[in-house]
Amino acid sequence: MLLLEIQALVDASQLAHPRRVAVGADANRLGMLLAALHRHAGIATQDQDVFVNVVGGMRISETGADLPLLVAVVSSLNARPVARDLVVFGEVGLAGEIRPVAYGEERLAEAAKHGFKRALVPKANKPRRAIKGMEVAAVAALGDALAVLR
Repeated sequence: MLLLEIQALVDASQLAHPRRVAVGADANRLGMLLAALHRHAGIATQDQDVFVNVVGGMRISETGADLPLLVAVVSSLNARPVARDLVVFGEVGLAGEIRPVAYGEERLAEAAKHGFKRALVPKANKPRRAIKGMEVAAVAALGDALAVLR
């Protein structure tokens, strides 16, 4: 199990076509996720440059990074840092649903070992038993996920 940090920087664009730059992530997927963010959470970035970086030079292709990527984007857009004790994973579908990922409970257990106290995960990845020292918010839709962060 590997924990990754995803950073985002969102800033007003001076260009006719704002930039979408993804270092360590798929730029096409980033565009699709930003469209889902607009359609299903009402958060528009069409006039913003969006830069995403996977820290440490790692490259991710797993869809479980979708939700953390959008959380990072919204964090930058709102100038509100994500809590340092929060771990996030989940695939985001085109209909705004948060889909489960493989090994959800194992991911949460590993995150708890690393000191994370809270988690934002797909509803279908909610652990069957409580994980000691961790509060888990399980969500079914993108809007629900972003509401947890407020």
